[in-house]
Amino acid sequence: MYKKDRLRRSMMFVPGNNPGMIRDAHIYGADSIMFDLEDSVAYTEKDAARFLVYNALKTLHFGTKETVVRINDLSSGLGVKDLEAVVRAGVQVVRLPKTDNAQDVIDCEQMIERIEREAGIPVGTTGMMAAIESASGVFNAVEIAKASDRLIGIALGAEDYVADLKTTRSDGIELLFARSMILNAARAAGIAAIDTVFSNVNDEEGFIAEATLIKKLGFDGKSVINPRQIEPLHKVFMPSEKDLNKARSIMEAIADANARGSGVASLNGKMIDKPVVIRAKRLLELYEAGNKADEVEEL
Repeated sequence: MYKKDRLRRSMMFVPGNNPGMIRDAHIYGADSIMFDLEDSVAYTEKDAARFLVYNALKTLHFGTKETVVRINDLSSGLGVKDLEAVVRAGVQVVRLPKTDNAQDVIDCEQMIERIEREAGIPVGTTGMMAAIESASGVFNAVEIAKASDRLIGIALGAEDYVADLKTTRSDGIELLFARSMILNAARAAGIAAIDTVFSNVNDEEGFIAEATLIKKLGFDGKSVINPRQIEPLHKVFMPSEKDLNKARSIMEAIADANARGSGVASLNGKMIDKPVVIRAKRLLELYEAGNKADEVEEL
Protein backbone atom coordinates (compact mmCIF):
# COMPACT_ATOMS: atom_id res chain seq x y z
CA MET A 1 0.00 0.00 0.00
CA TYR A 2 1.36 3.43 -0.92
CA LYS A 3 1.70 6.40 1.43
CA LYS A 4 1.12 9.96 0.27
CA ASP A 5 3.16 11.58 2.99
CA ARG A 6 6.62 10.05 3.19
CA LEU A 7 10.24 11.01 2.62
CA ARG A 8 11.10 11.20 -1.08
CA ARG A 9 14.45 13.00 -1.26
CA SER A 10 15.77 10.49 -3.77
CA MET A 11 14.01 8.31 -6.31
CA MET A 12 16.54 6.04 -8.03
CA PHE A 13 15.96 4.70 -11.53
CA VAL A 14 16.81 1.00 -11.83
CA PRO A 15 16.79 -0.47 -15.37
CA GLY A 16 14.14 -3.17 -15.54
CA ASN A 17 16.41 -5.43 -17.57
CA ASN A 18 19.32 -5.42 -15.07
CA PRO A 19 18.92 -8.35 -12.63
CA GLY A 20 21.92 -7.35 -10.51
CA MET A 21 20.76 -3.79 -9.93
CA ILE A 22 17.20 -4.94 -9.24
CA ARG A 23 18.41 -7.46 -6.65
CA ASP A 24 20.63 -4.91 -4.87
CA ALA A 25 18.43 -1.83 -5.36
CA HIS A 26 17.49 -1.51 -1.68
CA ILE A 27 21.08 -1.34 -0.40
CA TYR A 28 22.06 1.92 -2.09
CA GLY A 29 20.12 4.17 0.29
CA ALA A 30 17.53 5.83 -1.97
CA ASP A 31 14.19 6.67 -0.38
CA SER A 32 12.30 5.25 -3.39
CA ILE A 33 13.33 2.60 -5.90
CA MET A 34 11.98 3.17 -9.40
CA PHE A 35 12.18 0.16 -11.69
CA ASP A 36 12.19 1.42 -15.26
CA LEU A 37 10.37 -0.35 -18.09
CA GLU A 38 10.47 2.65 -20.42
CA ASP A 39 13.50 4.56 -21.76
CA SER A 40 16.28 2.43 -20.25
CA VAL A 41 14.94 -0.77 -21.85
CA ALA A 42 15.30 -1.51 -25.56
CA TYR A 43 12.11 -2.44 -27.41
CA THR A 44 13.35 -6.00 -27.97
CA GLU A 45 13.78 -6.46 -24.20
CA LYS A 46 10.46 -5.01 -23.01
CA ASP A 47 8.75 -8.34 -22.36
CA ALA A 48 11.76 -9.80 -20.55
CA ALA A 49 12.14 -6.68 -18.40
CA ARG A 50 8.45 -6.71 -17.48
CA PHE A 51 8.71 -10.37 -16.42
CA LEU A 52 11.87 -9.65 -14.42
CA VAL A 53 10.34 -6.70 -12.55
CA TYR A 54 7.13 -8.65 -11.90
CA ASN A 55 9.06 -11.49 -10.28
CA ALA A 56 11.27 -9.11 -8.31
CA LEU A 57 8.24 -7.37 -6.82
CA LYS A 58 6.65 -10.74 -5.99
CA THR A 59 9.68 -12.45 -4.46
CA LEU A 60 12.25 -9.91 -3.23
CA HIS A 61 12.05 -7.85 -0.05
CA PHE A 62 13.01 -4.17 -0.43
CA GLY A 63 12.66 -3.28 3.23
CA THR A 64 11.20 0.13 3.98
CA LYS A 65 11.90 1.41 0.48
CA GLU A 66 9.02 2.67 -1.63
CA THR A 67 8.68 0.65 -4.84
CA VAL A 68 7.83 2.52 -8.03
CA VAL A 69 7.64 1.32 -11.62
CA ARG A 70 7.85 3.63 -14.59
CA ILE A 71 5.65 2.00 -17.19
CA ASN A 72 5.66 2.63 -20.93
CA ASP A 73 3.34 5.16 -22.53
CA LEU A 74 -0.23 3.79 -22.52
CA SER A 75 -0.73 4.76 -26.16
CA SER A 76 2.06 2.38 -27.16
CA GLY A 77 0.12 -0.66 -25.94
CA LEU A 78 3.11 -1.67 -23.83
CA GLY A 79 1.93 0.41 -20.89
CA VAL A 80 -1.23 -1.64 -20.49
CA LYS A 81 0.82 -4.85 -20.36
CA ASP A 82 3.12 -3.22 -17.80
CA LEU A 83 0.15 -2.29 -15.61
CA GLU A 84 -1.28 -5.80 -15.80
CA ALA A 85 2.01 -7.15 -14.45
CA VAL A 86 3.16 -4.64 -11.85
CA VAL A 87 -0.22 -3.93 -10.24
CA ARG A 88 -0.79 -7.66 -9.77
CA ALA A 89 2.75 -7.94 -8.37
CA GLY A 90 1.96 -5.38 -5.68
CA VAL A 91 3.98 -2.33 -6.71
CA GLN A 92 3.27 0.62 -4.42
CA VAL A 93 3.37 3.38 -7.05
CA VAL A 94 3.03 3.47 -10.85
CA ARG A 95 4.83 6.30 -12.64
CA LEU A 96 2.98 7.36 -15.77
CA PRO A 97 5.31 8.91 -18.38
CA LYS A 98 4.48 11.66 -20.87
CA THR A 99 1.44 12.98 -19.01
CA ASP A 100 -0.07 15.80 -21.06
CA ASN A 101 -3.47 16.27 -19.41
CA ALA A 102 -5.81 15.07 -16.67
CA GLN A 103 -7.41 12.49 -18.97
CA ASP A 104 -4.09 10.62 -19.19
CA VAL A 105 -4.16 10.22 -15.41
CA ILE A 106 -7.84 9.23 -15.39
CA ASP A 107 -7.29 6.60 -18.11
CA CYS A 108 -4.41 5.08 -16.17
CA GLU A 109 -6.37 5.10 -12.92
CA GLN A 110 -9.30 3.31 -14.53
CA MET A 111 -7.00 0.56 -15.81
CA ILE A 112 -5.37 0.19 -12.39
CA GLU A 113 -8.77 -0.07 -10.71
CA ARG A 114 -9.92 -2.72 -13.18
CA ILE A 115 -6.80 -4.78 -12.55
CA GLU A 116 -7.12 -4.42 -8.77
CA ARG A 117 -10.71 -5.68 -8.93
CA GLU A 118 -9.80 -8.61 -11.19
CA ALA A 119 -6.85 -9.58 -8.98
CA GLY A 120 -8.78 -9.28 -5.73
CA ILE A 121 -6.62 -6.39 -4.57
CA PRO A 122 -8.43 -3.75 -2.48
CA VAL A 123 -9.32 -0.84 -4.77
CA GLY A 124 -7.08 2.11 -4.06
CA THR A 125 -4.05 0.05 -3.02
CA THR A 126 -1.85 1.24 -5.90
CA GLY A 127 -0.59 4.81 -5.97
CA MET A 128 0.33 6.87 -9.01
CA MET A 129 2.87 9.48 -10.11
CA ALA A 130 2.54 11.62 -13.22
CA ALA A 131 5.66 12.62 -15.14
CA ILE A 132 5.25 15.87 -17.07
CA GLU A 133 7.49 15.96 -20.14
CA SER A 134 5.97 18.45 -22.61
CA ALA A 135 4.89 22.07 -22.94
CA SER A 136 1.26 20.94 -22.89
CA GLY A 137 1.84 18.98 -19.70
CA VAL A 138 3.43 21.97 -17.98
CA PHE A 139 0.49 24.22 -18.87
CA ASN A 140 -1.91 21.54 -17.60
CA ALA A 141 0.09 20.81 -14.44
CA VAL A 142 -2.63 21.88 -11.99
CA GLU A 143 -5.38 19.77 -13.58
CA ILE A 144 -2.96 16.84 -13.80
CA ALA A 145 -2.01 17.16 -10.12
CA LYS A 146 -5.67 17.19 -9.06
CA ALA A 147 -6.85 14.46 -11.45
CA SER A 148 -6.74 11.54 -9.02
CA ASP A 149 -6.64 10.89 -5.28
CA ARG A 150 -4.12 8.15 -6.02
CA LEU A 151 -1.45 10.66 -7.06
CA ILE A 152 1.42 10.88 -4.58
CA GLY A 153 3.28 13.40 -6.71
CA ILE A 154 4.14 14.86 -10.07
CA ALA A 155 7.58 14.87 -11.61
CA LEU A 156 9.48 16.77 -14.27
CA GLY A 157 10.95 14.82 -17.18
CA ALA A 158 13.39 17.35 -18.61
CA GLU A 159 14.84 15.71 -21.70
CA ASP A 160 11.59 15.40 -23.63
CA TYR A 161 10.45 18.79 -22.31
CA VAL A 162 13.45 20.74 -23.60
CA ALA A 163 13.19 18.93 -26.92
CA ASP A 164 9.56 20.05 -27.09
CA LEU A 165 10.73 23.62 -26.41
CA LYS A 166 13.29 23.27 -29.24
CA THR A 167 16.19 23.94 -26.90
CA THR A 168 18.72 21.94 -24.85
CA ARG A 169 19.61 21.66 -21.18
CA SER A 170 22.13 24.20 -19.99
CA ASP A 171 22.43 26.02 -16.67
CA GLY A 172 18.81 25.32 -15.74
CA ILE A 173 17.25 28.59 -16.89
CA GLU A 174 15.35 26.66 -19.58
CA LEU A 175 13.65 24.59 -16.84
CA LEU A 176 12.74 27.38 -14.42
CA PHE A 177 9.21 27.93 -15.76
CA ALA A 178 8.41 24.21 -15.82
CA ARG A 179 9.83 23.65 -12.35
CA SER A 180 7.82 26.56 -10.96
CA MET A 181 4.60 25.38 -12.61
CA ILE A 182 5.04 21.79 -11.45
CA LEU A 183 5.96 22.79 -7.91
CA ASN A 184 3.01 25.15 -7.53
CA ALA A 185 0.63 22.57 -9.03
CA ALA A 186 1.88 19.93 -6.59
CA ARG A 187 1.45 22.25 -3.63
CA ALA A 188 -2.05 23.24 -4.78
CA ALA A 189 -2.98 19.55 -4.84
CA GLY A 190 -1.18 18.67 -1.62
CA ILE A 191 1.19 16.15 -3.24
CA ALA A 192 4.95 15.82 -3.77
CA ALA A 193 7.05 17.54 -6.43
CA ILE A 194 9.98 15.50 -7.77
CA ASP A 195 12.69 17.05 -9.94
CA THR A 196 14.28 15.60 -13.04
CA VAL A 197 17.52 13.60 -13.31
CA PHE A 198 21.00 15.12 -13.63
CA SER A 199 22.53 12.90 -16.28
CA ASN A 200 26.27 13.65 -15.90
CA VAL A 201 27.14 11.33 -13.02
CA ASN A 202 30.76 12.49 -13.05
CA ASP A 203 29.86 16.13 -12.41
CA GLU A 204 29.20 16.04 -8.67
CA GLU A 205 29.65 19.79 -8.32
CA GLY A 206 27.01 20.46 -10.98
CA PHE A 207 24.69 17.89 -9.43
CA ILE A 208 24.95 19.45 -5.97
CA ALA A 209 24.35 22.92 -7.43
CA GLU A 210 21.18 21.71 -9.17
CA ALA A 211 19.99 19.83 -6.07
CA THR A 212 20.54 22.97 -3.99
CA LEU A 213 18.51 25.01 -6.47
CA ILE A 214 15.51 22.67 -6.48
CA LYS A 215 15.57 22.45 -2.70
CA LYS A 216 15.44 26.27 -2.53
CA LEU A 217 12.51 26.25 -4.95
CA GLY A 218 10.66 23.87 -2.63
CA PHE A 219 10.88 20.45 -4.31
CA ASP A 220 10.55 17.35 -2.13
CA GLY A 221 13.27 15.43 -3.94
CA LYS A 222 14.96 14.45 -7.16
CA SER A 223 15.20 11.47 -9.47
CA VAL A 224 18.69 9.96 -9.69
CA ILE A 225 20.29 7.55 -12.12
CA ASN A 226 23.35 6.46 -10.18
CA PRO A 227 23.82 5.36 -6.54
CA ARG A 228 26.73 7.83 -6.23
CA GLN A 229 24.23 10.70 -6.43
CA ILE A 230 22.20 9.59 -3.40
CA GLU A 231 24.47 10.59 -0.50
CA PRO A 232 25.26 14.13 -1.77
CA LEU A 233 21.56 14.64 -2.54
CA HIS A 234 20.55 13.64 0.98
CA LYS A 235 23.18 15.99 2.41
CA VAL A 236 21.68 18.87 0.43
CA PHE A 237 18.23 18.10 1.83
CA MET A 238 19.47 17.73 5.41
CA PRO A 239 18.77 20.99 7.30
CA SER A 240 21.83 22.88 8.58
CA GLU A 241 22.58 22.97 12.31
CA LYS A 242 21.92 26.71 12.30
CA ASP A 243 18.45 26.25 10.78
CA LEU A 244 17.69 23.36 13.14
CA ASN A 245 18.66 25.39 16.20
CA LYS A 246 16.42 28.23 15.06
CA ALA A 247 13.52 25.83 14.43
CA ARG A 248 13.96 24.28 17.89
CA SER A 249 14.00 27.74 19.47
CA ILE A 250 10.78 28.63 17.66
CA MET A 251 9.03 25.49 18.87
CA GLU A 252 10.29 26.05 22.42
CA ALA A 253 8.93 29.61 22.35
CA ILE A 254 5.56 28.30 21.16
CA ALA A 255 5.51 25.66 23.92
CA ASP A 256 6.40 28.30 26.52
CA ALA A 257 3.62 30.62 25.30
CA ASN A 258 1.13 27.77 25.44
CA ALA A 259 2.22 26.88 28.96
CA ARG A 260 1.61 30.49 30.02
CA GLY A 261 -1.80 30.45 28.38
CA SER A 262 -0.70 33.13 25.94
CA GLY A 263 -1.82 33.14 22.32
CA VAL A 264 1.21 35.20 21.32
CA ALA A 265 4.77 33.85 21.12
CA SER A 266 7.94 35.76 20.37
CA LEU A 267 11.60 35.01 19.80
CA ASN A 268 14.35 37.61 20.19
CA GLY A 269 11.74 40.33 20.34
CA LYS A 270 9.97 39.23 17.14
CA MET A 271 6.47 37.81 17.08
CA ILE A 272 6.26 34.27 15.73
CA ASP A 273 3.49 33.98 13.16
CA LYS A 274 1.87 30.84 11.73
CA PRO A 275 3.99 30.48 8.52
CA VAL A 276 7.17 30.59 10.64
CA VAL A 277 5.83 27.80 12.87
CA ILE A 278 4.85 25.69 9.85
CA ARG A 279 8.33 26.05 8.37
CA ALA A 280 9.99 25.18 11.67
CA LYS A 281 7.83 22.05 12.08
CA ARG A 282 8.56 20.92 8.54
CA LEU A 283 12.30 21.43 9.02
CA LEU A 284 12.36 19.35 12.20
CA GLU A 285 10.19 16.63 10.65
CA LEU A 286 12.49 16.48 7.61
CA TYR A 287 15.53 16.20 9.85
CA GLU A 288 14.00 13.45 11.99
CA ALA A 289 12.67 11.50 9.00
CA GLY A 290 15.98 11.80 7.17
CA ASN A 291 17.96 10.68 10.21
CA LYS A 292 15.66 7.72 10.78
CA ALA A 293 15.80 6.61 7.14
CA ASP A 294 19.58 6.87 6.96
CA GLU A 295 20.01 5.03 10.28
CA VAL A 296 17.92 2.15 8.93
CA GLU A 297 20.25 1.97 5.92
CA GLU A 298 23.34 1.76 8.14
CA LEU A 299 21.81 -1.13 10.03
